[in-house]
Amino acid sequence: MLEHMILAGTIARVGSTSIKKLILHEDAELLVVNKPAGMPVLPDGWEKDAPYLVKLLEEEFGRLWIVHRLDKITSGVMAFARTAEAHRALNMQFEQHQAQKVYHAIVVGEPEWDQYTARHPLRVNVGHSHRTVVDHNKGKSSETAFHVLERYKGFSFLEAVPTTGRTHQIRVHAYAIGFPLLGDTLYSAPETELIARPALHAHLLTFTHLASGERVSFTAPYPDDFHTALEKLLLLA
Repeated sequence: MLEHMILAGTIARVGSTSIKKLILHEDAELLVVNKPAGMPVLPDGWEKDAPYLVKLLEEEFGRLWIVHRLDKITSGVMAFARTAEAHRALNMQFEQHQAQKVYHAIVVGEPEWDQYTARHPLRVNVGHSHRTVVDHNKGKSSETAFHVLERYKGFSFLEAVPTTGRTHQIRVHAYAIGFPLLGDTLYSAPETELIARPALHAHLLTFTHLASGERVSFTAPYPDDFHTALEKLLLLA
């Protein structure tokens, strides 16, 4: 209930302020935004009348094409195509793993390793809670590389680089290797007052720009809740 109230408040604040504040980059082919946590990219099946990112952006910028997705709870960098040609080109890069996504996450526990690659096969949309699960028989191949950025007392700050794009992939891989995301009670993390959602942020996105042919990178700053959680963990050290 607390998580729902806080995330709903976040959506309300975004809806009442200029959507342009979310923009990281804009040109004729691309729109890159810093997606707020708690806002779905498309209409939410449970709250069909609630604001969603594509609607708010299209009201300001016109027709957009979705290239990739972020979970409702995840904040961070997200790119949209503004033309059909740009959409085809970017889709191809994502499908062929030529685009790189880098996430930052806070997890429960302190890994003994500095780097680890999880390769658990995943099956999505399982059960009433629509969880993604590790399934060695029916799951699809999935891979996430983790790197420890910082260790705190009982927690760690990780970089996660997925090479596949399964639903909840980073969340499930982190749980499967024994370090669930802080606040991710869906995947067995204990309840916490440090943050009211799973602590996952899409930090960096890199791909080849259609017009220039050059590799471009976009970084999204941490939202307040993620930044505050990191500050609180520093005090525990």
